[in-house]
Amino acid sequence: MNYHKYYPVDVIDGPGTRCTLFVAGCEHQCPGCYNKSTWRVDSGFPFTSELEDQIIADLQDTRIHRQGLTLSGGDPLHPHNLSAVLHLVQRVRTECPGKDIWVWTGYTLDSLTEPQQQVTSLINVLIDGKFVQDLRDPALIWRGSSNQVVHYLR
Repeated sequence: MNYHKYYPVDVIDGPGTRCTLFVAGCEHQCPGCYNKSTWRVDSGFPFTSELEDQIIADLQDTRIHRQGLTLSGGDPLHPHNLSAVLHLVQRVRTECPGKDIWVWTGYTLDSLTEPQQQVTSLINVLIDGKFVQDLRDPALIWRGSSNQVVHYLR
């Protein structure tokens, strides 16, 4: 998996203070996407075990209360990303009790494959659906267009 940006302190992409990782790879390529640079799976930088360890350490750091981890992109549920994303969310569940995990994806909850469902079974919130420019609404919380749904899973 590749990634584009990691923010150890983020207050925009989910509630509270969070760690946020923007991964590479998105097959939806929605017109009007604000993050087109993340579409190619080979763009960005390799996601390393060192960065994964840093994310876990940041979530465990008590100097800054972080509510959890946000995964966005690109698309964390892109087939190319599933193995690395699953490993990361498993570690967060095991090593960072009490932290929530939010995932943004262009896939819809009812269309997820079994490997994608393995990831969503471990997360708290899934924001699903492609961004649709004609349904764009800046007043929406946590989503860009009105077709997207915020699913509270746990």
